[in-house]
Amino acid sequence: MIDKPIILTQDGLKKLEEELENLKSVKRREIAERIKVAIGYGDISENSEYEDAKNEQAFIEGRVITLEKMLRNARIINNDEIDIDTVSIGSIVTVEDLEYGDKMEYTIVGTAESDPLQNKISNESPVGKAILGKKTGTVVEVNVPAGNIKYKILDIKK
Repeated sequence: MIDKPIILTQDGLKKLEEELENLKSVKRREIAERIKVAIGYGDISENSEYEDAKNEQAFIEGRVITLEKMLRNARIINNDEIDIDTVSIGSIVTVEDLEYGDKMEYTIVGTAESDPLQNKISNESPVGKAILGKKTGTVVEVNVPAGNIKYKILDIKK
């Protein structure tokens, strides 16, 4: 099976690499110590500390595998690939909600690094899909759970 490429910006790549390094060098040691202490309490068959530590260890190992797979399949978007004429992954886009006049600035990223609280939206999200490939001045209609929203693209930058 061919894995789908994971689209990342340079910033997203750095964050994933830092998380992986932290899991491998810090979290693994911490969990090994917790397991060692829990074993010291005696009978592990009824030891909740041991069970919790083993469950956390399984989660950490699963996340390490996921991150390693993502990094292996990563396609990095470099700043020179970002076009300021049309919206693309890596673009910082200012849009205006035509109904309420609210202006928002979004960074278009791949799904692996989307973070709506940081205004980083995925290229596969409803808004991301609607504005991808569009030019400044274009009005797009986005179908979201709350209904249809019309946005005007005001600015595109790197």
